[in-house]
Amino acid sequence: MDIAVVILAAGQGSRMGGIKQLLPYKNSTLLQYVIKQTLASDASHVSCVLGAHAQVLKKALTCSNVTIINNPKWELGLSSSISVAVSYLKTLKRLPEGVLFLLADQPQVESNYINEIIDCFKNNKGKIVASNYENGKGVPALFPALYYDELIALKGDKGAKLFLIKNYKSVIGLTPNSKTILFDVDTPEDYKKLRL
Repeated sequence: MDIAVVILAAGQGSRMGGIKQLLPYKNSTLLQYVIKQTLASDASHVSCVLGAHAQVLKKALTCSNVTIINNPKWELGLSSSISVAVSYLKTLKRLPEGVLFLLADQPQVESNYINEIIDCFKNNKGKIVASNYENGKGVPALFPALYYDELIALKGDKGAKLFLIKNYKSVIGLTPNSKTILFDVDTPEDYKKLRL
């Protein structure tokens, strides 16, 4: 099954006060580590959406087998990155059967959890597979191709969250075996917790 993974890394990271994607993590950086995990997964195609700090981040990346997608409208929020990524996927010779979105600031989402999502998707044809949070469902989430046009039309900074609520009957929730897997690094305090 042809599954594309898209890492959403276009945000400015204003609450962090610097380029969050380049923070050191496990002998790497947050972004580079997330990329490594996706490349080690069962995904057939890995892309990364950049926006703020795109030139600096491109220079810092060492993986040649990742497609960089530029989002010139990154300031419009997460939805603009989802839209530009799916638009790119639709130009490929072979349309992926699903696209898995994950965030560059969730470095504890590792290849085994990515593979769990992909396996769940394979066993539930036509369903969206999303991660269970205490307050609902969110990314990492894998969407089948039948939703691509709707994903391209997304607006705002809520990304796929409202889309998942709207399509809740088609969503299968997956709970990671540890709450820390979905830990989001948004602030210097979060980063300190991550490094403990």
